[in-house]
Amino acid sequence: MVLYFCHLTLHDNVFFASREMGTLYETEKYLHNWALSFAFFEATYIPRPYSLQGETAQRPGYLEADNEQNLLHLNDAGIYVFPALPIRWSYQVNTFKSSPVAYCDRPKKLGEKGSDRNYPINYGRAKELAVGSTYRTYIIAPETVQIPRWIRLGKWAAKIQVEVKPIPEAGIKQKSGEYICEHPLNPIDLPDSNRLLLYNRVVMPPVSLLSQAQLFGNYWKISKPANWQGLTEWSALKGLPSRVCLPSGIAYGASNAPALC
Repeated sequence: MVLYFCHLTLHDNVFFASREMGTLYETEKYLHNWALSFAFFEATYIPRPYSLQGETAQRPGYLEADNEQNLLHLNDAGIYVFPALPIRWSYQVNTFKSSPVAYCDRPKKLGEKGSDRNYPINYGRAKELAVGSTYRTYIIAPETVQIPRWIRLGKWAAKIQVEVKPIPEAGIKQKSGEYICEHPLNPIDLPDSNRLLLYNRVVMPPVSLLSQAQLFGNYWKISKPANWQGLTEWSALKGLPSRVCLPSGIAYGASNAPALC
């Protein structure tokens, strides 16, 4: 298995309805690893059926084996995508007109109360991650896996540039004990060998993420050598922090932590 370092650059606005507050739909600054997993490997390792019918068409089944589009296919292939940490980000707020919903609203006719304004009655505002925002994440995958250089993400299928480099094995050490992971994590994917001690919760669907987590268990410690700028295999990893700790044995649905959802 190879641990890859990924740098993501947004070439379009990215929108997820992470929070809905009245007419404002806000996008969380983090990128969820389950969304990234589909963006990277849908139609290659995750089946993409032409159409869905029955119950599977009406609800997501990320970790259900009987659902054709599930993330467990990536476990079989030895692939895991971590959530993406924002490095430089900004927002753009766009106003859009929405259609009335028949069961709770109806369009206003000319002359009715509320129709005398010069802007639509039914509208919303989308707070989107703006073009030029950058992120970093990590991917565990076999050496033979082809990681795309461009992906589509979010409600608007925004275009994102991917720069991926393998991390040299010499800089990765297997450790065990208490450690701090500054990279965001998905608690559902943590193995039983890792125990959460402290964390900040990032509330976003479909599963809340963790940031600045303190854990106890098995982990990888990634360290740059002192003379990394003079080494060819390390010089391409300029955006990689000097030291990174990531949980080992992580996989989709590896943990039973429903209280954190």
